[in-house]
Amino acid sequence: MPEISVPVLIVGAGPSGLTSALALARYGIDVLLVEKHAGTAHTPRAHIVNQRTVEIMRHLGIEDRLLAAATPQDMMRNSLWVTSLAGQEVARLESWGAGPDRATEYRAASPSPMVNCPQTVFEPMLLDAVTEAGCDVRFEHVFESFSEDELGVVSTVRDRRTGETLTVRSQYLIGADGARSQILGQAGLTVTGPSGLADAYNVWFRADLSRYLAHRPGILTWNVAPGPQSNGRLGTLICHQPFTEFVMVLFNEPGADGPASAGEDELVHRVHEFIGDDTVEVEILGRAAWSVNAQVADAYSAGRVFCMGDAVHRHPPTNGLGLNMSVADAYNLAWKLALVLNGQAPPTLLDSYSTERQPVGAVGVRRAITSRHELADVRAALGLTPGQSRQDGQEALDLLYAAGPEGEQRRAAVRRAIDRTNHQLNAHGTELGYLYEHGAVASDTATDAGAPDRDDDDRELYYRPTTRPGARLPHARLGQGTSEISTLDLVDGPRFLLITGIGGEQWLAAAKAAAEATGVEIDTHVIGTPGGTADLYGEWAARREVAEDGCVLVRPDRHIAWRAHRFGPTAADDLTDALRQVIGGPTAQGVNS
Repeated sequence: MPEISVPVLIVGAGPSGLTSALALARYGIDVLLVEKHAGTAHTPRAHIVNQRTVEIMRHLGIEDRLLAAATPQDMMRNSLWVTSLAGQEVARLESWGAGPDRATEYRAASPSPMVNCPQTVFEPMLLDAVTEAGCDVRFEHVFESFSEDELGVVSTVRDRRTGETLTVRSQYLIGADGARSQILGQAGLTVTGPSGLADAYNVWFRADLSRYLAHRPGILTWNVAPGPQSNGRLGTLICHQPFTEFVMVLFNEPGADGPASAGEDELVHRVHEFIGDDTVEVEILGRAAWSVNAQVADAYSAGRVFCMGDAVHRHPPTNGLGLNMSVADAYNLAWKLALVLNGQAPPTLLDSYSTERQPVGAVGVRRAITSRHELADVRAALGLTPGQSRQDGQEALDLLYAAGPEGEQRRAAVRRAIDRTNHQLNAHGTELGYLYEHGAVASDTATDAGAPDRDDDDRELYYRPTTRPGARLPHARLGQGTSEISTLDLVDGPRFLLITGIGGEQWLAAAKAAAEATGVEIDTHVIGTPGGTADLYGEWAARREVAEDGCVLVRPDRHIAWRAHRFGPTAADDLTDALRQVIGGPTAQGVNS
């Protein structure tokens, strides 16, 4: 039986598996990636790529490729509620930070825009980069089982084309093998939460709908046709390629007759119903059934095995979180694996992967389910109910245009319901503002640093930059010579970053001492010195939340590890202890728990 030895075996070539492979390759770690299918995603799945994911692609060196392949943010602007594309437009909401009331916030928060890129495009782009990075990628290779001992993991993988079975010896195993993960169960991990909340069916088609959408470009259109339609009316239309390639999502109650057995003519008929124009030429490209679940794993890892992506969080596509959480799972783990495999950190650092990512996944699942209910509230506010006659439904919609108190109340109710969908369509805090309360972060000793939390903020709706340990490093525009960069660009590879300002130059010696004591590499930057890195618009000063001679220690994944409000006589020891606390090594006070 052929045998392969590699530091990390990755199972699954979806967003999390491919991101893991690319990040580890960038950090100099060899991987073997196996995927049971013959290629990447062959059916449309996720498509929203939020700013954090575009940033991660930026850090991995392929942001330009993603932006070239994706639909830009200004073409994602409108979300629509219509009786049909050719019929009545009932409501519209500017989405994904593209509206004038949110655009400034989104632009100020990141050097990278949100985009729309269907998984059928995203994954091949990522695969190209993975292959170019020299990773060993093997399609049509089926993971079968693994065993683990103190030396590592031994997996068996079968080549579907030849029937040959391989033995793969690795130090660590990543299960990025989707919602039907074998690795999750074999590792003794389980998901909790309801499954089968609804049956859904994707109809992937090509049609030129420019005449109906070019004047109101957007990604999502919900049907609210009057009549006895079931949950979801005639479906949800997702624009994958403006304005010629789409997915129509149909929902059915579990067990009800659905479109799974429908012939192509029936599917074309359903598309025509949504369009409201049966003269449009429609080409069916594919179809896929799926179920609405609300599940998250209680733990993401066991021993030397780490699970991620759909293997550990399964939820509806509302908020567009699935692909993005999957990529972030991978990026969170990659630098930790690199430090452990390079002997710079103890294996206990890897425990923080589950500690940090599981709560993010749980919040994401809850948010996605809540957003689904909020979409149903729009239909209720319109006066549409299941089983309602077409006449009754139309009379309910006509009330939107009636003079008098009843019409005013209907209009106000619909506007309130539409506004609540901002928590799905403009949830900047959910997308960018998650913070690791526990894990590979050091205690926040900068108690006098920064502004206090604002109780009046909706932290799902609004992102508030902070340097609290666990938060993503705030973006601020900096100048280096004639170039403008982001604070996020200061991090290089799997090295930590220490940022200080004028008067904090002694932190550089402290960082050197901490690096020598721990073996962890730390890059340093002093913001504001002549000829150095300039705080072009004072954004870093406004967002650093520490004094100018204080410091912010940043992890390789651009999350804050620790901060100090000011430089002091114990700075070197404080920084060394903080770094050891982050990586799980012994501190001056003893071994970290």
